[in-house]
Amino acid sequence: MNTNDRVIIALDLDNEAEAIELVERLGAAASSYKVGLQLLTAAGPSIIRWLVGQGKQVFLDLKLHEIPNSVAGAVTAAGRLGVSMVTVHAFAGSAVLQAAVEAARPFPHLRVLALTVITSMGEGDLAEIGVSGSVLEQVERLAALAASAGCHGVVASPREAVRLRQVLPAAMLIVTPGTQLHGERKSDQTRTATPTQAILAGATHLVIGRSIARATNPIAAFSAICSEVAEHCTR
Repeated sequence: MNTNDRVIIALDLDNEAEAIELVERLGAAASSYKVGLQLLTAAGPSIIRWLVGQGKQVFLDLKLHEIPNSVAGAVTAAGRLGVSMVTVHAFAGSAVLQAAVEAARPFPHLRVLALTVITSMGEGDLAEIGVSGSVLEQVERLAALAASAGCHGVVASPREAVRLRQVLPAAMLIVTPGTQLHGERKSDQTRTATPTQAILAGATHLVIGRSIARATNPIAAFSAICSEVAEHCTR
């Protein structure tokens, strides 16, 4: 896997014009982008078609949590758009995860990722919704469910990646949001790590937004992160 492919740039921006400007500024070196609810709601699927048309890999972070039939329909639509990765909430259960995997089967390029516990949540937040135990225990439980359902990977914070790398099949992807540069101002994500920490923990992909998109020089920021990842990459 190309080192630059491991760094997924989050296009958490207000509109399509801002997203296109950043992608064009970063140029050919940056190959992978995340489109989440913010940009998809503002721009619609046209931004995805544009990115795919530019030869970019798209991580469509829908966090699907619906009945199996609806999730399967959304995954099929993502596959037809040319998306490379799509997220489904593992909290939705094995029937939903299996439906997503089956819907992705006709699209060899599409990977279904099971979202475990979002990076803004801690033990107190889990207790509030009736989930006992630690975040790590819940992440591991949901990741095991994803593996048994045939998902291609999981989304978890860098803090859980070490344990997941130990218990998941070797081929499964571990995609880590909550990746921030050392010394960067904290966001609403609480379970964070630096790119080096995430890679050493066993992450296969890093999702990085503000550190690149809001940098004075996004090209330099992206290049520095890729160099950091390349230095510590082992798989």
